[in-house]
Amino acid sequence: MFFTALSYCRMSRRFPIAGSVYSYVQHGINPHVGFIAGWLILLDYVFVPGLLYLLVGVWCRELYPGIPVWGWIMFFIVINTAINIRGIEFTAKTDFVFFIVEIGIVLAIIIGGLMYVLGDGGGAGRLTLDPFYQPERVNLTFIAMACSIAALNYLGFDGISTLAEETHEPEKNVGRAILIALAIIGTVFLAQTYIACLIEPDWESMNPETAFFDVMEKALGHGFRIVLLVVNILAVGIANTLNAQAACSRVLFSMSRDALLPKCLSKIHPKYQTPYAGVTFVGALSMICALIFTVDQLARLVNFGAITSFIMLNFAVFWFFFVKEKQRDGRGFIKYLLFPFMGALILFYVFTGFDWLTQVVGFCWLAIGLVVGFIKSKGYKEVPEAFKKAYL
Repeated sequence: MFFTALSYCRMSRRFPIAGSVYSYVQHGINPHVGFIAGWLILLDYVFVPGLLYLLVGVWCRELYPGIPVWGWIMFFIVINTAINIRGIEFTAKTDFVFFIVEIGIVLAIIIGGLMYVLGDGGGAGRLTLDPFYQPERVNLTFIAMACSIAALNYLGFDGISTLAEETHEPEKNVGRAILIALAIIGTVFLAQTYIACLIEPDWESMNPETAFFDVMEKALGHGFRIVLLVVNILAVGIANTLNAQAACSRVLFSMSRDALLPKCLSKIHPKYQTPYAGVTFVGALSMICALIFTVDQLARLVNFGAITSFIMLNFAVFWFFFVKEKQRDGRGFIKYLLFPFMGALILFYVFTGFDWLTQVVGFCWLAIGLVVGFIKSKGYKEVPEAFKKAYL
């Protein structure tokens, strides 16, 4: 993810435009390959909101069993769609409030968890490396499978690049924000997962949908479990899904603007200047996904789209800077050849850990994209009108 984040930084500095991987691979390689990259990242961006809404619905049912999961999902979709249509500044202010609350909760988890393990002698009773490495369990196949799931924790940093056209000085700030976000995400998830494993070493006996809440209840009591549920419901149900829905709508907007998707998805709200059609479409699609798939299925599908498009992004950095622009000095060799290929090779290894259902659905999605691209480009011969001038 670090190498991929660096690739995002390289491309966002050179091409500060909306569209994320779709736009970067377009310019880095060619428009047709860019469309396929955009089509694959849609598998990530389309399913992420559905996954988050489904998680929130499950958590809400824990607090209020009388209301069905689909009712909670609909409630949060309506709220987030309305906020996203209002504009990115309003979304950013909402996010910042939740960010402060989340940091406070993470500190409580780390401090309270350590007090339970080291002070009270609960769980593992000591600091141990078992959560990182157990020789009887860990092998190359296990690592690939684990990474194919764990990668979900890091997805989201790439969504920053979709807001390039709504960001002040995107050439500087998009790449910087991506690296900062990735560093925070990595530190926070590593710390709280490690603490949770110390509190409850027997993770296999846990319900995967509520395991973290069950573990925190064990260490910090039922009251903290309720607080944690409420904070997660609000943070994920509003802050996280706001970002996911916004990112997906911008990719849809960019591809629709290039006439590669239905033109209606590029409509802009006359007052708020937001892609309201795309935002509404993502909300409706998220509802459908949340009702059809399970949490585990959505998590794996999201990772398939992200990892395959990330591989293409890393290759695009190599192709554009190292091959096309011939930046092949010492720094160029490291930045545009070594780092992108390290990122791509690691991602390809993780790709081998996907289960058969994810592979089938993912490659079917890819096949549909190839057909759509073939039809839209009349046999991959024509490029989008909006791109012709830049491409030529």
